[in-house]
This record gives sequence, structure tokens and C-alpha cells, in this order.
Amino acid sequence: MNAPISAHRPIQALPDQLISQIAAGEVVERPSAVVKELLENALDAGATQITVRLEEGGVKRIAITDNGRGIAPDQLPLALARHATSKIASLTDLENVATLGFRGEALASIAAVAAVSVTSRTADAPHAWEIVGSHLGTVAPSSGAHGTTIDVQDLYFNTPARRKFLKSEQTEYGHCAEVVRRIALARPDVAFSLSHNGRTIDHWNVSEMARRSAHILGSDFAEARLAIDESAGPLRVHGYAGLPTASKARADGQFFYVNGRFVRDKLLVHAVRAAYQDVLHGDRFPSYVLALDLDPALVDVNVHPSKIEVRFRDSRAVHQFVFHAVQRALAKTSATDHGSVPAPQMAADVGATSTWRREHEQTSFGAQLSSTYSPSPYPPGSRYDAPGVAQTMDSYGALFAASPSAASAPVTPYTAPAQTMSNEQYPLGFALAQLHGIYILAQNTKGLVLVDMHAAHERILYEQLKNALDAQVGGQAMQVQALLIPVTFFADAVEVGTAQENQDTLQALGFDIAALSPTTLAVRSVPALLKNADAQTLARDVLRDVREFGGSRVLIERRNELLGTLACHTAVRANRILNQPEMNALLRQMESTERADQCNHGRPTWVQLDISSLDKLFLRGQ
Repeated sequence: MNAPISAHRPIQALPDQLISQIAAGEVVERPSAVVKELLENALDAGATQITVRLEEGGVKRIAITDNGRGIAPDQLPLALARHATSKIASLTDLENVATLGFRGEALASIAAVAAVSVTSRTADAPHAWEIVGSHLGTVAPSSGAHGTTIDVQDLYFNTPARRKFLKSEQTEYGHCAEVVRRIALARPDVAFSLSHNGRTIDHWNVSEMARRSAHILGSDFAEARLAIDESAGPLRVHGYAGLPTASKARADGQFFYVNGRFVRDKLLVHAVRAAYQDVLHGDRFPSYVLALDLDPALVDVNVHPSKIEVRFRDSRAVHQFVFHAVQRALAKTSATDHGSVPAPQMAADVGATSTWRREHEQTSFGAQLSSTYSPSPYPPGSRYDAPGVAQTMDSYGALFAASPSAASAPVTPYTAPAQTMSNEQYPLGFALAQLHGIYILAQNTKGLVLVDMHAAHERILYEQLKNALDAQVGGQAMQVQALLIPVTFFADAVEVGTAQENQDTLQALGFDIAALSPTTLAVRSVPALLKNADAQTLARDVLRDVREFGGSRVLIERRNELLGTLACHTAVRANRILNQPEMNALLRQMESTERADQCNHGRPTWVQLDISSLDKLFLRGQ
């Protein structure tokens, strides 16, 4: 146990060195924290070329050289002094921070726990100047190009207890390299070079975001990403969101920046996660590189010593803006990125038309694919009665070489004209056959398309149900179900305060939650769609989301769960034999359905095997 502190120790001012070492505990957690602070200073100085040299994971040495504006010789002592900075001078500056570093503590804190030298030369100086140790050191002439080099050696040499908590050399290097990668991702307009123990590890030339993100995150991300660039008032989000099929088991491919600063913000993470909700499988994590730009006055970056957390003035607006931007990008996936295709029509001179329609109406799946699907709990003609997959085929029916006898067969082989196969209106091509009553085999310009017919139909029905419900409530007040007997439950002070302060938001979401006492809440009404849900659990979830994100996704999430279950139970099951027009109708419907690449459980609905992949399977050309 620790020895008790003497009760007779008087209050006394701490020496400057101990103050700096305490501050270093917040700023200089490990070598990677030093790398972050020095890189941010280099970028704030306008650098376009930055070199990072590490030795022994950064513990022995961290040397960062930039070609920025440099520091005048009379300013060098101040650069190492505590609470000295060129980036803010007033409270107004602090509330409108436009730089990455601004606290004025980084270099002083680093110098308190390591041997530091700063060599710098401004554009108008005949030579460089150097200061060693601390702000009390002597400024002396030196050599060097325009810009600044900060050399940090023997980290924690004077605080050996702190050094014991560091991990292995490779682990500490990994953390440093990750910091460099994060900052390099945010600034493709700056060239970065990273070396460790004298060996160059990475070098990134000046480029654009597309190339920089591909270089750092790899070709897998580059080949499976969606570009995002949307603005609304003072907000702009841009970058790349990875396709759901390229998700990972860990959240190590997620990079979010606010005004160029890498952040880990739960509001932003939740907004992106919610956008991926019904296209992501299980506990997988999406990859993305996204940047949010907004007026510095609308965000507080001074809430954490490492500046990795932020606080927004209007968190609800930011959450909804990011959510909808990512959601819209994900809606335009591979099967739909060519736009909505016109409803196909059967050619008038194809004799199979009446035979196909007659058989179609007599089959169980045909009934599901018709304009009303019988398993629906909603009556035909109601607002919820979503259209099925079957459509008339005139615009492409002639391609099937169909006849009355062929139309009744499960599969009718055909050869599509070259001019049709090159038509970008039909990215999923045309059906060739059905495999084991589960998969549809289709041919497109790239090669072979395999479709899981149940997963595809499930997504189609799911989107139709969501659209039907949105059309019903669009522009109208949320339909609510008043509870005959209000549900009361014990609530803590935060929950009660949230309910009282957000009555308008809760009512807009369909909830009437009233405070009966400082420790009791009563749920008087809930959204009609969720009337059978547990009112207490639902209310707690909504209050939590309103408190944390300024709004609630619970309603939509619960609603989508119900509609997803309905779509899954309604969609065509395996071992249903489809004829060729039915298979092609399913393909056309996929092409006009948002998020058609995955079912609502996140499983893929189709895969592409191009000709080159097929050639490799059969060793053609080898």
C-alpha cells in the first residue's frame, strides 16, 4: 500500500519542472503522441513535405522535418515555453480554432520528459538557428534548409517509471505509424515519408484523396468504395464509404475527420453505423474515410487534451446530415448505380405472352411476383400492398426466343444480341438458368452473374414496404397508439430531465412520456407501428438516443426490424422453379431497387464472375 501523505504538509507552489512533467502525462502518453503533436505543428506551419524518422519505436528518437514557414530565432525560446503559441490570442480565437494545434503545451511538455532540439530557418533567413533543451537554452546558428526540424531523443529518460509502462519496440512503432497514416489520409496535398531504424517504410507523394486512400488502405478498399460529397448549409461531408461486402471483423478501417482533425466521436460513429444498419451482416464493421467540414465556431475541439474528441453545437443536425449522406451513397450500389431502368414490356409478336401470364398466375411463386403478393398481411389495393417482381416483357422479351412451349419450361436458353448485352441499362444481364432452385445464373457484358433469388427478392420486398410506409407518413404527423393504462417506471434524474427537455422531439417521434415525479416516468402513447413492443424498454432506448445523438434512430430501427421480418417471410423460398421471364423480371427489379447488393440481413444478393476469372479456372491461355 502507498504510504499516507503527511497531514502537516503545507500548501506550496509546484516547481516549473514538475508542472511540465505533470502536463506531459496528459500530452505525451507514448511516442505516438509526440509524433501527432509534431506533425500537427508542421501542417499548421504550411508544410507540403514532411519526413518522419523513428528509432526503436520512437523511444530512442523521433525526428520530424518539414518545409514550412519556420520559426524566427527570437521566437525559438517561446516555442519551448509553456502556454506559448502563435495560434490563439483571445477567447474569440479559442472559440474559432482553425488550426490543429493550439494549446501551447506540446513542445514544453515533450522537452520536460525528453532531450529536445529545434532547428529552424525562415524563408528570409541566411541560415538556420537552433535551440537545445528548453526555453532556457541558448539560440545558436546552425545549418538547415527552409523549415523546421524537431529532434526528440531518449523519451522519458528523466522519468524512468513512465518508461516502464511502454510496450515493445514494434508495438510502439505500430502506434506511431498509425498516427502518420491517419494524418497522411487527411492531407493528400502533403508529401509524407516515414522511416524506422534507418529503413524507409512508407512514402506518399502529393496526390488526391482517391489515390492517397487507395495507397494507405489498400486495393481492396479502392475497389469497393463509394464516393461521397454532399453539402447542406455550413456542413459538408466528403470522402469514401466502403461497400458493405468489403466490411471487416474489426473497426480498424474507420477514419473520420472534422475540419482536418482525426477524431473518435461516438455521435459520428453512430450516424455512419446507422446508415449501414440494414446492409451490414452481423457484427461486421464498415471501412470508410470521411471528412466533415464546418464552421469552427460550430464545434468545440478543446474538450480533451489529445484533441481526439469534439463537441458539436447542434449535434442532432450533424448526426442527421452525416447519416443521410452515407445512407444515400449506400443506396446507389452496384446493381443500381446505372439508375432506375424502365419497366420491361413483352414484345407484341412473341406468342408466349398469354401462355406465360396464364401459367404465371397459376404458380405459387407467380402469385408472389404479381402486382399483389398473397402472403402480405395487408389487403390488395391498400397503401401497404407493394408491387411484386413480375412485369410485362415487351422491351426485351424478343431476346428470349420464347415460344408457347418454351414459356412453360423452367429454363429457356437464349443468345442475347451483342448490342443488347452492351446496354448499360441492364448491368445484371439476362437469365440463362436456375441452379438447384436457389440461384439464378445470368450473363452480362462482364461474364457470369450468380443471384441468390431469396435474398434478392427479400431486399426488393423490404424496400417496397419501407417506401410504402414512408409514403403513408410523409408530410403527416406520426400515427400514435394511446395506451389504455400508462406504463410507469423508475427513471434516474438524467432520464427525467431528458424527457422534460425534449417533449417536442419525443412527440414528433410518436411518444408521450411524462414525468410523474422526480424519479418516475409514464409512457402514455407510442408509435402505432410499435404498439406491441415493450413500452418501458422502448422509452428508455428513445430517451438514450435523444440524449446522446439529439434525435432517435430507435423508431426507424425497430420499424425496419418488423418490415425485415415480413419481407423475409414473404420472399420467394428456395426450390421454387422459375421460368425465364420470371428470372429476368427479378433481375430488372433488382436493378431498380436501392441497396440491392445485399438483403436486409447484410448478406450478398449477387456476385460477379468476370470472363478473366472464369478463364483462370479452366487454365485458358496458359
